[in-house]
Amino acid sequence: MTEPDAAVIVVAAGSGTRAGGELNKVLTVVAGLPVVAWSVRTALALPDVRRVVVVHRRDEREAMGQALAPHLGEAEVVLVAGGDTRHASEWQALRVIADEIDSGAITVVAVHDAARPLADDDLFARTLAAAREHGGAVPVVPLESVVRRDGAEVGHDQLVTVQTPQAFRAVELLAAYRAAEADGFTGTDTASCVEKYAGVPVVAVPSTQSNLKVTFPGDVELAARLLTSAG
Repeated sequence: MTEPDAAVIVVAAGSGTRAGGELNKVLTVVAGLPVVAWSVRTALALPDVRRVVVVHRRDEREAMGQALAPHLGEAEVVLVAGGDTRHASEWQALRVIADEIDSGAITVVAVHDAARPLADDDLFARTLAAAREHGGAVPVVPLESVVRRDGAEVGHDQLVTVQTPQAFRAVELLAAYRAAEADGFTGTDTASCVEKYAGVPVVAVPSTQSNLKVTFPGDVELAARLLTSAG
């Protein structure tokens, strides 16, 4: 049996102010689990994943540990404090697994928003597989009913919404973030940094609107219904 060689970084260090309340939205319990725990458990269940890193707010290490611990069973995750931006948080996580990437123990890395609890094992697996083959992969969903300022409708096949998990070959991903640090570059998402510095193709992986991001108060209720119906 091939040794697991993938890592999943779950980013849970965002501000989350639009979801309402003072509690970090990813610590909110939805359908029996904290939002962050859904993605972490999905990642841990993937047979080719050897390392799961959860990036938390600097002041939430204890809260994150308490939220995850009851739902991990015998598995372990690595907790790391995030930075001031998403890019900085991802770089903090990559530093933790850099030695395993340099040694070849980790060959592909997926980066996922903790606020997307409905990303299932199939989406993770397809995205990781596409990244192994092409270099990078992102889940996308076509945008519909988009109208330009001049009133002309834009075809839904021309624009897409990009989701997570975004996956990349590990060596190129780490090299891109090392180069970005040297340049002082901050990417808007993982793919933007890889495209700027790594020069590897980033392909689209079909996804669905059900892989929603818990952003606003109403999203919590919708996510709960979807998670409950999905079992």
